[in-house]
Amino acid sequence: MSVAGRLFPCVASPVMTTPALSTARLSLEPYTPGDEEDFVALFQDVRVSRWMGDGPCTEAEDRALFGRIFSKVYARDLFDVWAVRHEGRFVGHAEIKPSEEVGGHEIVYALAVTAWGRGFGTEIAEVLTGYGFGTLELPEVHATVAAGNTASLALLGRIGFRHVRDVTEDDGGTTRVLTRSAPPRSETGADADARG
Repeated sequence: MSVAGRLFPCVASPVMTTPALSTARLSLEPYTPGDEEDFVALFQDVRVSRWMGDGPCTEAEDRALFGRIFSKVYARDLFDVWAVRHEGRFVGHAEIKPSEEVGGHEIVYALAVTAWGRGFGTEIAEVLTGYGFGTLELPEVHATVAAGNTASLALLGRIGFRHVRDVTEDDGGTTRVLTRSAPPRSETGADADARG
């Protein structure tokens, strides 16, 4: 799970284009206003929110954050953010966004405690990374993880992320920056045409 700040504003076009994504067991769908209670409950659980951004927020702050998904993120097409569902039920949150901290795009995900230990984090991280490499055509995808979040560090290591540096936070905590590079382009299509 990323510990980078949540939903930073930036400049972009005025139309939401976040597509639905899916894995073998999960669907990642753009949020709807009806997801507010699930979103707030997810981030009000300190077992989840302690790893996110600056840590736990008040309920009012989480509600305001949810509102900004619509008023800023989707309205300005700033980046992609999804509700994560398993068998139609909300189980988490996912996003991929530009981040000054990593100098590129980073993945962010959070799962409800009831969804932990089922491999969903791996599926989310893989689909977000694949989306970054494929649709967004990124050369690298990054993640920021609190040094104490050993489960997420291990998960990301298993799927090819490597530790590139540590950042000391204002509170003295350590955040690990991890990076995964895009696979080499195939020897067909545009790459072959470029060589002549």
